[in-house]
Amino acid sequence: MEHFWEINKLSVSYKTMDGMTKAVDQVSLYVDRGETIGIVGESGSGKSQTQLAALQLIPVPPGRIDEGEVLLSGRNLLSFSRKSREMREVRGGQIGMIFQEPMTSLNPVKTIGAQIMESITLHRGLAKEQARKEAVALLEKVGILDAESRLSDYPHQFSGGMRQRIMIAIALAGDPEMIIADEPTTALDVTTQAQILELLHQLSVEKHIALVLITHNLGIVARYASRIYVMYAGNVVETGTAEEIFHQPVHPYTKGLLKAVPRLDSEDERLTPIDGVPPSPANRQKGCQFAPRCRYATEACLDGGIPPMQEIAPGHFAACHLSSVRQTAATAEQEKQENKKPKPAPGEEAVLRAEDLCVSFAVRKGLLMRESGRLEVLRNVNFTLHKGETLGLVGESGCGKTTTAKAVLKLLNEATGKVWLGDQDLLAMPERTFKKQRRRIQMIFQDPYSSLDPRMTAGGIVGEPLFPYGLVKTRQEYDKRVDELFRLVGLEPSMRDRVAHEFSGGQRQRIGIARALATNPDILICDEPISALDVSIQAQIINLLEDLQEELGLSYLFVAHDLSVVKHISHRVAVMYLGTIVEITSSRDLYLDPLHPYTRALMQAVPIPDPSAEKQREQVILGGEVPSILRRPEGCPFSNRCSHATDLCRKEQPQPKEVKEKHFVACHLY
Repeated sequence: MEHFWEINKLSVSYKTMDGMTKAVDQVSLYVDRGETIGIVGESGSGKSQTQLAALQLIPVPPGRIDEGEVLLSGRNLLSFSRKSREMREVRGGQIGMIFQEPMTSLNPVKTIGAQIMESITLHRGLAKEQARKEAVALLEKVGILDAESRLSDYPHQFSGGMRQRIMIAIALAGDPEMIIADEPTTALDVTTQAQILELLHQLSVEKHIALVLITHNLGIVARYASRIYVMYAGNVVETGTAEEIFHQPVHPYTKGLLKAVPRLDSEDERLTPIDGVPPSPANRQKGCQFAPRCRYATEACLDGGIPPMQEIAPGHFAACHLSSVRQTAATAEQEKQENKKPKPAPGEEAVLRAEDLCVSFAVRKGLLMRESGRLEVLRNVNFTLHKGETLGLVGESGCGKTTTAKAVLKLLNEATGKVWLGDQDLLAMPERTFKKQRRRIQMIFQDPYSSLDPRMTAGGIVGEPLFPYGLVKTRQEYDKRVDELFRLVGLEPSMRDRVAHEFSGGQRQRIGIARALATNPDILICDEPISALDVSIQAQIINLLEDLQEELGLSYLFVAHDLSVVKHISHRVAVMYLGTIVEITSSRDLYLDPLHPYTRALMQAVPIPDPSAEKQREQVILGGEVPSILRRPEGCPFSNRCSHATDLCRKEQPQPKEVKEKHFVACHLY
C-alpha cells in the first residue's frame, strides 16, 4: 500500500572527534493524508533528526545521510539535490515545518508580514497585493487579532504564543499537504499549548492535512495522534495505535516512559523513573541500546545485536528480544506495591507565612526618568506553608509565581507586606540580620546549567556556603560534608572535581539541590526545577525531592506551570492569576472539584496520557492570553476571559472566601 509520506530504513551519521557516529539508525515510518501521528522519546532519541534528514535540512558536513529513502506521493526526495528546485518546492510548499523555538526561527529584522508573504509568493506565485490579503487571512485563521495592522510588526513585539501562531501561519502559507510540528508547544503555557494544538488539529481535519507531532509530552499524543512511534537512541523501538501504545505497551522503554509521567487523574503513587540516561551516539553498544537501563535485560539483550521489529498484533510492532514475553502478574503486582507510597501528612506548625504580600515597580517617563506611577505586579498575596508540606504555585507565565518566590527570599526591594519565617518578619529585617536567616530558606533554580558557576568544580559549588555559615570548621569536616551531600542527592562523591558541563541535565539539577541543602535549610523554594528535563529524569528528581522531604522534614514552595507535576508532589495548591491567588486548597480537592473558572480552564487544558480518558473529557479551550499588568482589568483580573463574568466581576475585585472546608476561592460566583 502506498502511503502519502513514507520513510524507509533511514540512517544518518555525523562526523565527530570520535569518528562517524549514528544519530538515526534504520528508521522507518509513514503517515497518510489527513492522519495525525506522534513521535515520542527522550532528548537525543533522533525524533527531530529523522524529520530534518528527510527534508535534507541537516548540515552537510558534518552530517550525512548513509542510506534509506523518503517517499512523498511515491517520489524519493533523497534522489534530489538538497539545493535543487524540487526540494525547495517541497520544503514550505508541499510540507510545512513548525520549529521548536519560534524566536530563533523567525527573522528578527523582517516584519512578520514580509516573512509570511515571502512563502506565499515563492510557493503559490501570487502577486504582492494578493499575497498581502492571503497573509492577513492566515493571521486571522491562526487567531492573531487586528491582523491587518500587525503585518508590519516584528517578532519581538509578540508574545511566545503569538509567535508560535505566526510560525503556523508561515507553515500554512504555501498551502501544504503535510505539517511537521517539532515540539511546537514546549515553551508555552498549558492554556496556550491547548490553543495551538487545537488549531493544528482543526486545520488537519478541515484541509485533510497530514500532521506529524514530535514531542516528549505523552499527553499531547494521547489527545491528538491516531498512531505513535516511540524512538530511543536513534531507533524506532515500538509503534502502534495510540490505544495499543498506552494500554498494551510491549517494549520496556515504552512502559518506562508511561510509568515516569505524573497524571492529573491518578492517585498519589510514587513515580517509577527509568534508571540512567540515554546513551551518547558515540558510545552506543552492539546489542539493544536500552539494555543497560532495562530491568528485564538478559545476556541476549546485551550481546545479541539490535533486536528486529516483531509484529505483536496487526499494526503493532516492537523491537525487543523479550517482546513475546509479557510481564508476569507477579512482577506487575510487585511494581504496584513498590509505587504505593502515600505522601506523609505535613505538621501543623507554620514555617512560612505571607501576609498581604505586594510587589510594585516604578514606572518612569521623560528625559529625567521621573517616577510617574507604580506598576502592581503582586496584589495582597496570602498563604501559609507548614512544616513538611509542599505548597504548589501554578498559573500561566506572567501570573506572578516567580515574583512571589523572589519576594519571599527578599530578592526584591520593592516587596511590601509581611513574610514570617517562624516568628520573624523577613521583610522588616535589616540586611545584616537577614543574612543569618538566609541559610534557613534556599532556592532551586529552573535552569541548572545557567545557575551553576562554569568555572567552579561541582564540589566547590556544593560546599561554598559551609565555611561562611560556620557549618564546618576544618577542611576534613568540609570534605566529609560535601561527600555526604553528594550521596544524599544520588551522586558519587568521586564526581566532585568535575565542572558543570561534564554532567547531564539531571545530574546538574541534583548538584543544584545539593547546594541548596548544604546550609541545612527548613524551606526550599523550587522554581520550575524540572521543566527543562526529560520525562524519565523528571521522575528521578521528583522522587528525590519527596525522599528528601520525608528524611529531612523539609517544606517546599513548588513553583511550576505543569499541573500534573504540581498535583503529584504537592499537599496543597495555590492557583495564581495576574498577581493574585484566585484559589487555594488541597491538591486532591483542586482536581476533584475546581471552583474558580480559571482553575477549571487550566485543568481542562492539561492533556492526560490516556486516549480513552481524553475521549471522555470535556474539551473547553480557554481563549486569549494573560493580559499585561499595564492593562489589568478593573475588577476581577480574569473577567475579560471568563464566560461567567457579570457586571459585578468587571467592577469589583473579589476577595478570597472559604467556600468549603479549607478551600478558598476569590470569585463572585460563590
